[in-house]
Amino acid sequence: MTRPRIGITTYGRDEENKFSLPAEYVDSVRRAGGVAVLLPPGESSIDLWLSMLDGIILAGGGDLDPGCYGADMHETVYMVDEERDQCELDLARSVLDSGLPTLGICRGTQVINVVLGGTLHTHLPEVYGESIAHRAPPREPTPHSVSVDESSRLVNLLGASTFDAASWHHQSIKDVAPTLEVVAHAPDGVIEAVEKHDHPWLYAVQWHPEITAAKDAIQQRLFDALVEVSRTRRDGCA
Repeated sequence: MTRPRIGITTYGRDEENKFSLPAEYVDSVRRAGGVAVLLPPGESSIDLWLSMLDGIILAGGGDLDPGCYGADMHETVYMVDEERDQCELDLARSVLDSGLPTLGICRGTQVINVVLGGTLHTHLPEVYGESIAHRAPPREPTPHSVSVDESSRLVNLLGASTFDAASWHHQSIKDVAPTLEVVAHAPDGVIEAVEKHDHPWLYAVQWHPEITAAKDAIQQRLFDALVEVSRTRRDGCA
């Protein structure tokens, strides 16, 4: 049986002109039975990518340029990468049109929301305070609880409505894009997940499931479901 090919966006070029991605993304896809294909920024032939792939993960990383959603720059914004922004915004538009199974993670969730007309909070502590830490100093992951709407599709996919998740961000959805439905929150009210009902399979989470998926079945189910629906879609189109 051919394993579905899951494209994963990578971080932008670093100071040594290298692309990179935390290995946990690849490990999570492989555990689910998929083949991970890394998608570095700068590709102009997005349609060629899509013709080769069965599913997409829009991965986490640095901040989107606030100009992409009509906001001003903030002193805490970091790792802004024009090449990555443009490539991922174009890719998100394409997967939204194509119906390719898509999972957004952290930055990937923000990219999807912005492409569909939403906006972001540029720095959460200024809006929600610091009763719940969404990242540890200086920029490290930290756990907090997440509550998922019991009527959502996501809760059925995860098999749980409350759990602890690895959080690693200082931005999140502000104005929700019109075609997205909010389906999860952190205890302080920060939006933690959205789903898109007019797309065949699109979920986007603000937390980082890949960090804990090796030991947490709830988080691994996101990758399992993406690989399975990607396999089914590919076989149905064959």
